[in-house]
Amino acid sequence: MSTTMTLKGQVTIPKHIRDSLGLKPGAQLDFAVNSDGDVVLHRTDTSQPHKADRFESVRGKADVKWRTQELMALLRGDD
Repeated sequence: MSTTMTLKGQVTIPKHIRDSLGLKPGAQLDFAVNSDGDVVLHRTDTSQPHKADRFESVRGKADVKWRTQELMALLRGDD
């Protein structure tokens, strides 16, 4: 996959690479050039592992049988 560098020297990191490294906006990165001349990208904030969204594991799994009006009546104390 190729990309184009901007006048400011910026490039877009492909999504599959961002996903693979768990990169989010604000992530700290380190660039290096190995002996073969390849550029290598590393996360530098590995001391803090990528936190998954705390709600992701339960998203879409609720089996609550309440309807909105019934729940609101319960919360309001309507008889």
